[in-house]
Amino acid sequence: MKTVVNLTQQSVIGEIESVLDTYPYHPYQQAFAIPDLRQELIAFVLNRIPSFYTAMSDEHLPLAETEQESLAYYKLPRKPLEQQLHLQNLIHQGICLIVQEKSDWISHHVCETVQPTSEPSHWFG
Repeated sequence: MKTVVNLTQQSVIGEIESVLDTYPYHPYQQAFAIPDLRQELIAFVLNRIPSFYTAMSDEHLPLAETEQESLAYYKLPRKPLEQQLHLQNLIHQGICLIVQEKSDWISHHVCETVQPTSEPSHWFG
């Protein structure tokens, strides 16, 4: 039996990881560590690019997620620089749009880390 595998999704997820690594931890990386926001970003990008699929027999399907990611990387058509830049641009647009649209929600759910030396002590009342 054959199973259809979406190669584009794994490639997009990997590229999102790379692009998010260039953003500050707070609030961007923290916000997109939330599964709902991460999924929204993935959907934003996937809805704007063509998808590539392959049919694989069940015995050739990789077992581990990391194996699936590496399979997707090698099976996707090599991305010319223009396509990669377009994908990165879509990811940046998605990040900005989602952060803008959900800024109140993000600020409520993502707490900024406070350095112990920058806050006065509350021990002494």
